[in-house]
Amino acid sequence: MTNIFIINAHEPYPFSAGRLNQTLVEKATANLEHKGYSIRTTSMQDNHEVEKEIEKHMWADVVILQTPCNWMGVPWTFKKYMDTVYTSGMDGRLCTGDGRTRQDDSVQYGSGGTLTGKKYMISVTFNAPKDAFNNPENKFFAGKGLDDLFLPAHLNFKFFGMTPLETFACYDVLKNPDVENDFKRFEDHLNKLFPAIAK
Repeated sequence: MTNIFIINAHEPYPFSAGRLNQTLVEKATANLEHKGYSIRTTSMQDNHEVEKEIEKHMWADVVILQTPCNWMGVPWTFKKYMDTVYTSGMDGRLCTGDGRTRQDDSVQYGSGGTLTGKKYMISVTFNAPKDAFNNPENKFFAGKGLDDLFLPAHLNFKFFGMTPLETFACYDVLKNPDVENDFKRFEDHLNKLFPAIAK
């Protein structure tokens, strides 16, 4: 687990320029490079070459998706990225279709991933407060957690055969930000999941 591909899915808006997500990408890059990992990155503001983006996924041992929560999911530019890059990778590089065959009814949908053995981590920034999640008294999320909300993102990686690492989140980042504590928690999270590589 030495190659890590970090995707910055943030889409800038007048009220949200993307500094927090970009800083988290920079902190992850510095933390991991210092410990001996090789890093590649992509931003939704880059001009993407589909073949190079597929190659980054194939190269990586771990993909880190750094994203804001926009309207209960990933930003539209990352959805477009998935629609172009991931669809092109269905030729066997990321997956072999949905895994089913016409000859074998026992093969389950979603079992065609070719990135088995690889992992992924989702890191999300929310305007929602932490106590809105996993709280049966919160009527909006109705007891659901952040991984419930981001199930589609988890399923995309699972479709490729990848396995999850623990999700990280910064909460209440617009109305009640606690950025320094978020950065400290993020460093601790990375240190827990990614130990230094022995030389």
